[in-house]
Amino acid sequence: MKIISYNVNGIRAAVRKGFIEWLEAASPDVVCIQETKARPEQLDLNIFEEAGYPYHYWYSAEKKGYSGVAILSKTEPDRVVYGTGIGYMDEEGRNIRADFDDVSVMSMYLPSGTNIERLDRKFSYMDDFRDYIDALKQEVPNLIISGDYNICHRAIDIHDPVRNAKVSGFLPEERAWLDDFIKSGFVDSFRFFNEEPHQYSWWSYRANARNNNKGWRIDYNLVADSLKDRLSRAVMMPEARHSDHCPVLVELD
Repeated sequence: MKIISYNVNGIRAAVRKGFIEWLEAASPDVVCIQETKARPEQLDLNIFEEAGYPYHYWYSAEKKGYSGVAILSKTEPDRVVYGTGIGYMDEEGRNIRADFDDVSVMSMYLPSGTNIERLDRKFSYMDDFRDYIDALKQEVPNLIISGDYNICHRAIDIHDPVRNAKVSGFLPEERAWLDDFIKSGFVDSFRFFNEEPHQYSWWSYRANARNNNKGWRIDYNLVADSLKDRLSRAVMMPEARHSDHCPVLVELD
């Protein structure tokens, strides 16, 4: 089972930049998309079906052109769950889950903390999301949470840990939350295979950051401990350039 998570920073813009052609070539079984910034009725859904993904599920924010997540799949899930049931999360379209046989895949987009108000909302989301997942694991133990966490876990995951020490996304409190979340029963699938530095999934559009590889690793496929023995590969896909993020891939036997 090959799963790719990709913050596309606008699915319509990504399609114009060759997303569909890339998707056909990459050919994952499941694609978790974040920041769709579009409602299904604003899209030509046939292009996804023609690319080999007849099953596609979209969960949009109430605010037009904002946030939104989706799951594309080659096979039909047993069940699709939209949102978390927590109102302020769901109005921003940040969670969708598809259950397949003995594996469940969630596309998740955690808020950024661009200002004090948003940072407070981010911390609230983090706390409530943790409680939600702790309860969900009792029902759905083989869970994969793929998406944009908007947090770098360790110094190895950011190009300049010293200068960014007080920037949201690398705050000590955020990093501690992610560390504790992973230790609560997940494997950071990329770091399971790769401990090399300078491996990033997001680059600012400013100062030629991507070409200079001055990035952040904020996109993850966190895999339940119960699936650890089935992990076969996990990689970044920086050659895909439809967004300021790149796709991140995990494969399970």
